[in-house]
Amino acid sequence: MEWQQLEYFQTVAREQHFTRAAKKLAISQPALSRSIARLEDELGVPLFERSGRSIRLNRYGEMFLEQVDAALGLINEGVQKLRDMVDPERGTVSLAFLHTLGTHLVPDLLGSFRKKHPHIQFQLFQDASSDLFERLKAGELDLCLSSGPVKMSGVVWEELFRDELYVIVPEHHPLADRDEINLWEIADEPFISLKKGYGLRALTDRLCRQAGFTPNITFEGEEVTTVAGLVSAGLGVALIPETGGEDMRQIRRLHVRSPHCQRVIGIAWVEGRYLSPAAKLFRQFVLDHFR
Repeated sequence: MEWQQLEYFQTVAREQHFTRAAKKLAISQPALSRSIARLEDELGVPLFERSGRSIRLNRYGEMFLEQVDAALGLINEGVQKLRDMVDPERGTVSLAFLHTLGTHLVPDLLGSFRKKHPHIQFQLFQDASSDLFERLKAGELDLCLSSGPVKMSGVVWEELFRDELYVIVPEHHPLADRDEINLWEIADEPFISLKKGYGLRALTDRLCRQAGFTPNITFEGEEVTTVAGLVSAGLGVALIPETGGEDMRQIRRLHVRSPHCQRVIGIAWVEGRYLSPAAKLFRQFVLDHFR
């Protein structure tokens, strides 16, 4: 049984006339008759009651038509969805990004992009860097905005911009009246950080080691906004990125003189894997935005 046979059957059932159906399908009437006869042979039951060239469905044909209509409807819907996915102006992009990029950066990018391409849809995911790249390699994601550089087999990562990290302290902290400090000056302070597994946690641990100390971590969170909130409550100090989107009320932000504290943000995709036109369009938009 072939898809074409089902389309032929559907048309004949609607037209109730072989000649009209053949004309609509742009095939000869004998060829159409043979196709219907083969279908009936395969099913083992007649589908029509015939009266010359006019025909009508019997009870088997009526039941079968309901199923054919449903099946072909689903197939046609799937074809349309596939075309929408491939159409650069109507596809869907699965985009993952770090939590710290979700407050301003990603919304601003999507807002600008959707002004030019209003019919493209997005599926958005946020997670720790390690989990994002697992999902990217598994084929669950098209693109990923992450810190880097990333050196992972099969993954292409291109730098977009560099994001400075600042020390934040409560507004009444002894260091609050300073504009800049050396990182080692907070070596004895209670330190608030993200949980292990987050790229920012690994980076802050590494920077503290560079400065000659291991941070005395008293609280761990999953969001930079949570970290900032704990700092504003006077529970410690933290090292966070400029794009974190933290609430700066009751907080002072200090530039770090040494070591140079920054993270590098880039966009990643899997090398050689198919990217829909919509995903390619957004990738190029992001690359152009930061050039």
